[in-house]
Amino acid sequence: MKIILLGAPGSGKGTLAKKISKDFDIPQISTGDLFRAIVKEDSALGRQVKGIMESGGLVPDEVTIEIVKKRFLDDDCKNGFILDGFPRTVAQAEALEKITNIDSVILVDLAFDTIIERLSARRTCPGCGEIFSALDYKSTQCDKCGATLIQRDDDKPETIKNRLEVYERNTAPLINFYSERLFKVSSDKTPEDTYRPVKTYLESLEA
Repeated sequence: MKIILLGAPGSGKGTLAKKISKDFDIPQISTGDLFRAIVKEDSALGRQVKGIMESGGLVPDEVTIEIVKKRFLDDDCKNGFILDGFPRTVAQAEALEKITNIDSVILVDLAFDTIIERLSARRTCPGCGEIFSALDYKSTQCDKCGATLIQRDDDKPETIKNRLEVYERNTAPLINFYSERLFKVSSDKTPEDTYRPVKTYLESLEA
């Protein structure tokens, strides 16, 4: 099963993707994770991607498409995948249509005010990558590996607002592009409440 998750940054796509990945045994492909891995390489491309991410902009389509296309070749994608953060523009969606067929598109819907509150409180562990919310996790240390938690540059309020503006301008039109394959779910409650109707829907597609 090949799935696309649509939704603004901080809407809960990543959390939803992990639940789908576990239950349906397909990998979550996050362009954010792919980009951060490239940044760590400290190559010319890595420095270019780092500058764009820190400003809240979008990595150029041709770069993003090649990175994602290469990921599809890995063995764990044989039975499908979950795309989290790609495509972000109609041009990327059109390019993706030429690479592979998509079975379903899930739109994770959440008000921008709530997103800004959630993302501003997000803390990341630089050691193991675990993510915490300062809204309900008061320690500054990771409970998995003990590293000191950090606030990523792209989780700061001014960058978040820019990211949401970019999303609304470039990504929201994808809702129309995928209208015939779109399943919409609200993420304003708990992750479990968000996932329950999605699981039922995906199980019906498999049947």
